[in-house]
Amino acid sequence: MSDQYSEIALDHFRNPRNVGALDDPDAVGEATNPVTGAVLEIHLGIEEGWVTESRFSAQGCTATIAAGSMLTELLVGRAIDDLSVSADDIENALGGLPATRRHAARLAADAASSAVARIGAPAPSS
Repeated sequence: MSDQYSEIALDHFRNPRNVGALDDPDAVGEATNPVTGAVLEIHLGIEEGWVTESRFSAQGCTATIAAGSMLTELLVGRAIDDLSVSADDIENALGGLPATRRHAARLAADAASSAVARIGAPAPSS
């Protein structure tokens, strides 16, 4: 794997999709990386068992922002019983990540898992 970012990853960093928070999310998940200090939060809007909206916020490197952006695109349109997204899924969708930045795909996958575990639970208060 190259030490450079793919054009897909750079585009998601420069033009992140679905940034922000949903006003009334059906599920919220968060993951942190204590080594890098990166934080990624994902909000899901669900209707009739399907993810209709997904938003994210992130603090971290280029890869963290790109992974959060890509994650939102991977989740929308999926049934809630099919929301398993792996770090490999995210990394592959981004066209790969530098070896030293693969942790960002894991962070995004962990945030998604956290949100899935909270489907139906009250959103945490800010």
